[in-house]
Amino acid sequence: MRIIVVDGATLNPGDLSWDALSAFGVLEVYPRSSPEETLTRCRDAEVVFTNKVVFDAPTLDALPAVQYIGVTATGHNIVDLAAARDRGIVVTNVPTYGTDSVAQMTFALLLELTQHVAHHSDTVRQGRWGRIDDFCYWDFPLIELAGLTLGLVGCGRIGQATARIGRAFGMEVIGFDAFPFDAERTGIRPVSLDDLFARSDVISLHCPLTPETEGLVNADRIALMKATAFLLNTSRGPLVVAQDLADALNAGRLAGAGLDVLTVEPPKDGNPLIGARNCFVTPHIAWATRSARERLLRTAVDNLAAFLDGTPRNVVNG
Repeated sequence: MRIIVVDGATLNPGDLSWDALSAFGVLEVYPRSSPEETLTRCRDAEVVFTNKVVFDAPTLDALPAVQYIGVTATGHNIVDLAAARDRGIVVTNVPTYGTDSVAQMTFALLLELTQHVAHHSDTVRQGRWGRIDDFCYWDFPLIELAGLTLGLVGCGRIGQATARIGRAFGMEVIGFDAFPFDAERTGIRPVSLDDLFARSDVISLHCPLTPETEGLVNADRIALMKATAFLLNTSRGPLVVAQDLADALNAGRLAGAGLDVLTVEPPKDGNPLIGARNCFVTPHIAWATRSARERLLRTAVDNLAAFLDGTPRNVVNG
């Protein structure tokens, strides 16, 4: 059996081992693949793993040997699921590997917004502290999280992990989700979406990208927010209308934003949020701790083993 990993560089830049996959057959791992290279490399492969390389219907038509596609991520819109199902191809994903890492990154962004650690550290390195007479200085308001209201849009696994951290900081946690959740167990008080935008001091997005959630954060919803509020997005870039958020930040109608995702990644043609006032943008790294990537690879291997045993799991096109 031939197993092809078409874009293994992000999942495993060299600090993990592919040996567990190679136990199932002849394994070929490519750091990245263009559409043309994908067709050539996967032509005789029965098993393919992809993170961001697209497998649309024409691509699947050109790869009749493929029986299984393992998406090494939670999001699986890169595969035409209906076309795969029609061709008898099983498609799986990895749904739960990054919960704690993403919640941790959410607060890394928030703490940068409230404490400006990097800025103040840079000024010390530049010698500023040694040139002043006072024992301390700060260039931005320093904000305590205790007593603030954290609003979660999406109260699934990652939202609940974020809520636990928020409560540890002494924050009140409210939330909105399209599906019911256990308020008593999670410690998240359910509210309407508009109420959440109006009441929160910090809004954090943890919902999937769907036709209903695309553009969720737009000019109208931003207008509901406090001018002192912060917006965090470690979920999906298109949840936010980039220009609307940039306009609000630059006009001072919103205090700041922390974003690990953008509408188009990488932002080859720029993005109005890069360089917007008090907006921190990181390159989609919330998922990428070594611990999370180890779990991802281990689950991807387990998914393939289950498929070969005739009991596939984490199937997204069943």
